[in-house]
Amino acid sequence: LLFVLGTVSCTLFLAVNGLYSASDDVIELTPTNFNKEVIQSESLWLVEFYAPWCGHCQRLTPEWKKAATALKGVVKVGAVDADKHQSLGGQYGVRGFPTIKIFGANKNKAEDYQGGRTSDAIVDAALSALRSLVKDRLSGRSGGYSSGKQGRESGGGDKKDVIELTDDSFDKNVINSDDVWMVEFYAPWCGHCKNLEPEWAAAATEVKEQTKGKVKLAAVDATVNQMLAGRYGIRGFPTIKIFQKGEDPVDYDGSRTRSDIIARALDLFSDNAPPPELLEIISEDVLKSTCDAHQLCIISVLPHILDTGASGRNSYLDVMLKMAEKYKKKMWGWLWTEAGAQSDLESSLGIGGFGYPAMAAINARKMKFALLKGSFSEQGINEFLRELSVGRGSTAPVGGGAFPKIHSVEPWDGKDGELPVEDDIDLSDVDLDDWDKDEL
Repeated sequence: LLFVLGTVSCTLFLAVNGLYSASDDVIELTPTNFNKEVIQSESLWLVEFYAPWCGHCQRLTPEWKKAATALKGVVKVGAVDADKHQSLGGQYGVRGFPTIKIFGANKNKAEDYQGGRTSDAIVDAALSALRSLVKDRLSGRSGGYSSGKQGRESGGGDKKDVIELTDDSFDKNVINSDDVWMVEFYAPWCGHCKNLEPEWAAAATEVKEQTKGKVKLAAVDATVNQMLAGRYGIRGFPTIKIFQKGEDPVDYDGSRTRSDIIARALDLFSDNAPPPELLEIISEDVLKSTCDAHQLCIISVLPHILDTGASGRNSYLDVMLKMAEKYKKKMWGWLWTEAGAQSDLESSLGIGGFGYPAMAAINARKMKFALLKGSFSEQGINEFLRELSVGRGSTAPVGGGAFPKIHSVEPWDGKDGELPVEDDIDLSDVDLDDWDKDEL
């Protein structure tokens, strides 16, 4: 730990206990026990992905506990601290908190829960999902490989979503693609390849659905397509390589179960996911919904459009977008406003009418903020955000202890600003010659 003599600094990040304990009927889930408890379970599961600092999560906690007690022995109710276990949240595409997912017959295809956040609504949804699961079993639909057991008999043999590649089709499909490709090089006679086949096929379908086709699983018969096998130095079967645009291929070295293949694919998807949206503060709802849903919201106050023009403003927005991309795994919110448009907000952050462009990082739960002291540049902002990401940086309370009034404004139209039009003065009745003489 680093101690600086003679200085005391607050941090935005204080240690926060999880919202659940062993005395609750809510089962704490982690990357260590998730596969065994949930994926390999025959039970129906409701799982909340939460962050301890999230206000919505804190309000849900007593309802979630009440639902877990009511459903005990009928439906399993769990919770994941996705702030602590970001890999698990990323695996299931968690982008905000709380996120609730229902793991039914097909554990590799969780459904999003969109209902109310009361114990009654949660219990009703759980019993409805349970009824569907039981009726599927009654009619003989077992949910494919839903129990988490591996093997050919589990229904994963449909290869419809595995893309077959050849020497001729490989480059145009893979090398210049913006998508991520996981490519299996196999030999038809290889026993390990035959064991992998149903796992690869099942994973291909799941990954296609969960990434909207942004991560693709493919296969190359290396005994027929020897040019590709030679180019990539294939010496044994199966060999799985990962291809991403602009990067050298890397070997996949995980296990050959569908769950691990899917997990790696979702990690790759998360790495390549678009950055969070950069929103202009045009209303109170934009500010509050963004700041309440994220651990930090990064707010920039940009100079007036008449001071920068469209090109100048866009250059500032580009810097913010690059930083949002760089720090996208932090799941922060990103906002901006024009100088003077939200003067009360500026004052509460100690910006107040000067020093544009300015940037503040706000922790809405604690109503504390940190100000960018360095330059409004990629380097300056990166240093600022890097300090915050490791829990360093001086903070101050938001003025008034709450967000001030936010004014509804028209969104920027992307154009240069225009000076206000002044009324023309009619000088036709003024004798300027006489006026000059009088002045003299």
